[in-house]
Amino acid sequence: MIQPGKTIGVLGGGQLGRMFAHAAERLGYRVHIYEPMADGPAGEVSAREVNQSYTNVEALTAFVRDCDVVTYEFENIPVEPLWKIENLVPLHPHWSVLETCQNRMREKTWLRKNGFPHVPFAEVEAGDDLAAAIRRVGLPCVVKTADFGYDGKGQIKVSDEASLAKAVAAFARQRCVIEKFIDFKCELSVLVARGSTGEVKVFPVAENIHTRHILDFSIVPARVPDAVRTEAEKLGLAIVEKLNVVGLLAIELFLTDRGEILVNELAPRPHNSGHWSLDACATSQFEQHVRAVCGLPLGDVSILSPSVMVNILGDAWKWQGEELVGDANWAAILAHPRAKLHLYGKKEPRLGRKMGHFTVTAATADAALDLARELKARL
Repeated sequence: MIQPGKTIGVLGGGQLGRMFAHAAERLGYRVHIYEPMADGPAGEVSAREVNQSYTNVEALTAFVRDCDVVTYEFENIPVEPLWKIENLVPLHPHWSVLETCQNRMREKTWLRKNGFPHVPFAEVEAGDDLAAAIRRVGLPCVVKTADFGYDGKGQIKVSDEASLAKAVAAFARQRCVIEKFIDFKCELSVLVARGSTGEVKVFPVAENIHTRHILDFSIVPARVPDAVRTEAEKLGLAIVEKLNVVGLLAIELFLTDRGEILVNELAPRPHNSGHWSLDACATSQFEQHVRAVCGLPLGDVSILSPSVMVNILGDAWKWQGEELVGDANWAAILAHPRAKLHLYGKKEPRLGRKMGHFTVTAATADAALDLARELKARL
């Protein structure tokens, strides 16, 4: 057990690291951030920030020697430097989990090898005939780069010859995954925490609505039958155990028109679709991540109230074309008694950039969603 008062190192300095630092400090921990770029959201609320490349093994080694445990707040971190530090300090989740989840090809292959339901896919190595592989999978499909994609980046939906040509041009000489396009009723996610003793807790299943490939609304509890929620939770538990995760794992899922649950992607960290837990759960996902990586007993994950989380993008600010001319209408959120505003401290709003989120609570998930849509429109 890494007792409160010790130091937690976090690789990555974005908003997830910021909210993790708030949770850790409430429990009495010091948080040190390692992040290549200065003045990030996490660094300004941490006890110490080191701005060096992830591949600078000397700097990374010096950083972890001042920490009692190390975790990460996003998965786009090269694993080779982590090999050098794994014997210096506990690293949770293990770098092997990160390596599997940060590459779509390895992730899909791992799911297939271990018998977990997944989206049908094909692999294309750099330099292979991408067009021929797309035709083998069939249209419509989605072409994704194998490495380092998120929020719709590094992927193109292919539905005709024009979009096929666009994908071939965009991904020429890159390793890719081609996924069959799935007709789904809804997208779900389940967040599972696992401690070093093997204790596990499953957060309630969230229903997610995306707009332009970016999460727009997360609804909890998901508006699906109890049997679907139970199956999603069991699937999440099985994946966490098989990967031997210590920390958090988010599992993104499709519920198909035929009632199947398919795994889309895995993320070994706190997740955008779990932000509702800050205001509507007995233990937030960030506090739970602290508990898991430090070996503390895991917290209660009971829902306090049905809730909806809404992402706030830079689009919420006032723009004339591409020129920023004013703030968003924050009073619309702050004046409502069942709404909570969370901004990430990013210095520059940009169109499409995640700048914060707000949550609303209500008697039912549908009522919370109605209120969330109303407040978003006013924002």
